[in-house]
Amino acid sequence: MRRREFITLLGGAAAAWPLAARAQQPAMPVVGYLSAGSPEAFAPRLRALRQGLTELGYVEGRNVAIEYRWAGEQYDQLPAMAADLVRQKVAVIVADGPAVPPAKAAATTTPIIFWMAGDPVTNGIVASLNRPGGNLTGVTSLGSELTPKRFELLHELVPTAVEIAFLVNPTNPAVDSQTAEAQAQAAARILGLQLNILHASADRDIDAVFATLARRRATGLVVNPDLFFLSRTEQLAALALRHSVPAIYQYREFAAAGGLMSYGGSVTSFRTVGNYTGRILKGEKPADLPVQQATKIELAINLKTAKALGITIPPGVLAIADEVIE
Repeated sequence: MRRREFITLLGGAAAAWPLAARAQQPAMPVVGYLSAGSPEAFAPRLRALRQGLTELGYVEGRNVAIEYRWAGEQYDQLPAMAADLVRQKVAVIVADGPAVPPAKAAATTTPIIFWMAGDPVTNGIVASLNRPGGNLTGVTSLGSELTPKRFELLHELVPTAVEIAFLVNPTNPAVDSQTAEAQAQAAARILGLQLNILHASADRDIDAVFATLARRRATGLVVNPDLFFLSRTEQLAALALRHSVPAIYQYREFAAAGGLMSYGGSVTSFRTVGNYTGRILKGEKPADLPVQQATKIELAINLKTAKALGITIPPGVLAIADEVIE
C-alpha cells in the first residue's frame, strides 16, 4: 500500500471513531413536567426541582432534558398535555397540584413524581404513604390546613380588627372551596371576628374584590391558596397596599412582591421532587419510594409594607419569622 493511500485511510478511520462513539452513547433521558400553572409563577419551584436533580447528578441540558407542559390555569388542557407526554415516551413525569389526576389517568406505566397539597390517599392518588404502590409517589405539603393559623397571625398584627375578608376562587376544580370557606368561618368565629367571604376567578373580579373591601372597610384579608392568585401575587400585593388592607397569603412570593405577610409550606419541598426524579432515572421504582410529607412551614414578613400600613409587628411574631423583608 502506498504511503499516501495509507494516510488517507487512517485519517478516514480516525474521523469515523467519534461518530461511532457518539452512536454508542445512551440517549439523554427526558423528564416530562406537567403543571396547571405558568413558568413565571412556578420559577422558585423549578429552581428547587433542578437543585434536587443536580444533587443526584442530573443537570438540565447536560445529561437530562425536561419537556415542559404549562396549562396556564386552563385545567381542561391537562389531560391532552399528559397524553402527549406519554406519547413522547418520557422516562418520568413530574406533576404538581391539579395536574396530578390527569397525569395518573394518562400514564398507567410511566413513573410519576407528584407534588400536591392534601392527602393523596384520601384523594385516591396512592394506596398508602409508606407503600404507594403503582407508578406514583411524591411529596405532599400543607395548604388550606394552615388557614386558621393565617387568621391568627393576621389578628395578632391587627388586634383591633372587627371584620376580616377571606378570598377564594370557587371555580378551581382542585380546591374544595366549600371546605376552605368552612375552615375560614371556624377560624374567624374562634377569634371573635366577622367574616366576609369574597370570590374571584377572573382578572375583572380582583378589582371588584378590593372595591368591596374598601366599601366595607375590612381590616384584613386572608387569601386562600390557589394557582389563580399565585400568578397574580404582585397585583394582589399592590392593591392591598393601595387600599391599606393588611393581607396574608400562602407563598413567600407574596411578601417579596410587597404583601404584608405569607405563611405556608416551603417551596424547598420541590427539591425532594427533584431527588425522587433522579432516583427514578437511576432505576428505582415509584412503588419503593414512600410519599414524603413536607412539614417545613415558613413565615415571611415585609417590614416596609408594615410601616406603610402603620402596623407594628409584635416581638413575638418577629421572633418566629423565618424571613423579615426590609
